[in-house]
Amino acid sequence: MSKSVTPTRLRAKASVLSLIFISVVINYMDRTNISVAASAIGDDLELSRVQIGILFSAFAWTYSIMQIPGGMVVDVVKVRILYPFILVAWSLATLIQGLVSSLAAMVGCRMAIGVFEAPSYPANNKIVTQWFPAEERASAIAIYTSGQFIGLAFLMPVLAIIQEYFTWRGLFIISGLIGIAWAGIWYWLYRDPNDNKTDANEIETPEVQQAQVSWRNLGIAFSSRKLWGVYIGQFCLGGTLIFFLTWFPTYLEQERGLTSLNSGFLASVPFLAAFCGVLLSGFFSDFLVRRGVSNEVARKTPIILGLLLSSTVIAANYVSSTFWVTVCLSVTFFGNGLASINWVFVSLLAPKHMVGLVGGCFNFIGGLSAVSVPIAIGYLTEGGDFRPALVLIGALAVIGLCSYLFLVGKVETIQLPEPEKKQ
Repeated sequence: MSKSVTPTRLRAKASVLSLIFISVVINYMDRTNISVAASAIGDDLELSRVQIGILFSAFAWTYSIMQIPGGMVVDVVKVRILYPFILVAWSLATLIQGLVSSLAAMVGCRMAIGVFEAPSYPANNKIVTQWFPAEERASAIAIYTSGQFIGLAFLMPVLAIIQEYFTWRGLFIISGLIGIAWAGIWYWLYRDPNDNKTDANEIETPEVQQAQVSWRNLGIAFSSRKLWGVYIGQFCLGGTLIFFLTWFPTYLEQERGLTSLNSGFLASVPFLAAFCGVLLSGFFSDFLVRRGVSNEVARKTPIILGLLLSSTVIAANYVSSTFWVTVCLSVTFFGNGLASINWVFVSLLAPKHMVGLVGGCFNFIGGLSAVSVPIAIGYLTEGGDFRPALVLIGALAVIGLCSYLFLVGKVETIQLPEPEKKQ
């Protein structure tokens, strides 16, 4: 039996992906439980739509700012130590949300969650880069990214039921306790590939160099046209995602007249569509690579097609039945899922010692959409009409499509200039 298919190798990789998958589910549960609770919080605290938009956005203020420092930390701190720490920290902030009673305190908790969730996706990408060769990474990324969709597809109804029985305060407290428990399980189960020499030799992991914090590296990360292409694409993709993570249940309740419990169940349908999209995208993309298809075709095609489908969100403005609204938004989110393997470009384009830093920059720009889009939607819908908001989401998808078509170019690792030798 070849090393590439040994039971040890398959078992280790499956275990790693399972840990990341569940962590992503918890990560997104703590980001999005606010969307389920938004109407109840708005009623209890007497918040306007603009104030709710600010509350939705608060997480992303610090999440975006901390992406680059978080990426630097990921490059220099062992993931086994870092991940449980940030899990406990953001879960405590989630729990505290259920104990406060003012907009300012809620905003503070959301900002704290953003700080400690910031390193999570650069860490996920580093783990995959360490454990998986290039031809398997899109599938691995698709599997763990699907956690944000399949997890929320099933969690949306569950979170709605928890709120129904325990109020929005109980929803936050229970969510926080789950994350704290998972942090202990993660530390107990996860090992870096080199922690066990036998497994490491058998797995044949690709080389990922440890980095030193460097302003020169930061300059490189922000001076590449290729990287700006994927940064802009991530911002635009994030615009669609953040609508579903924040305003979507409110849209169903206030624009389409559904109850909070019914909207929780109906909101799960687009997440299932996105789950199907991301898995189809990842496995098909890796299949094309193994068949010798170029990265330009194998990696870009799902993303370009996905962004094109995401732009069809505007069609929801022209249908009236709940069924057709669900169809339109499911197609939109299916497209978002197709495009969600875009993290693969970080490991394909970034210099080997900058995977965490480039991942932080990538997610920093993407996180800016979570800062701006919820507030923009709050202003656009202040009069009660969601149609301009859906036009905004569609336009962002078209811009992202153009960035991949015209900026990214050939998909290859960025070569760094040789440092000048001292005379």
